[in-house]
Amino acid sequence: MNLTNFESMDTIMLMSIVNLKLRDDFNGDLNELAVFFDIDKAALESKLATAGFEFLPEVGQFR
Repeated sequence: MNLTNFESMDTIMLMSIVNLKLRDDFNGDLNELAVFFDIDKAALESKLATAGFEFLPEVGQFR
């Protein structure tokens, strides 16, 4: 799954995909995910915040 078009994705689906990727491929490291997909981490967090999701570094996922 390519996240470069995350801004146009459904927010709930985006959160699910991002959490899956964080868990399976990036060991909960949001910075590493953003660099790998060449996306703006702040923009991703902002998009997910519109649906009430916040990144929790202690668990490495959005909730």
